[in-house]
Amino acid sequence: MSSRNQLRKRVQRRVRRKLAGSSERPRLNIYRSLQHVYLQAIDDRKGVTLAAFSTNEKSWRAAHRGARNSVAAASDVGAEMARRLKERGIEQIVFDRGGYRYHGVVKAVAETLRSAGLRF
Repeated sequence: MSSRNQLRKRVQRRVRRKLAGSSERPRLNIYRSLQHVYLQAIDDRKGVTLAAFSTNEKSWRAAHRGARNSVAAASDVGAEMARRLKERGIEQIVFDRGGYRYHGVVKAVAETLRSAGLRF
């Protein structure tokens, strides 16, 4: 019997075969644990992370008390990540949902990134 995380990993590997990020258009990966939401903009050609942000960072935790893996928290994290990407001159991304369904936290991050002006 496969666990839920094993199934997610299988979907993630299948989707990752088709997605690749570059320095002009990085792959924005999302990972959500039970407590936190993590975002990374990755250049797969060079194998480097261009920008990252999560609900686990001290600056974010100090400003936001309460639920860290909620839709509201995901919107805030998405807005901060969009700001960091814009600082680096990145306007387009490849959205990698990490094998998660496109709803809840994942959808909130994606919609916030779109509303901030990033194109997928």
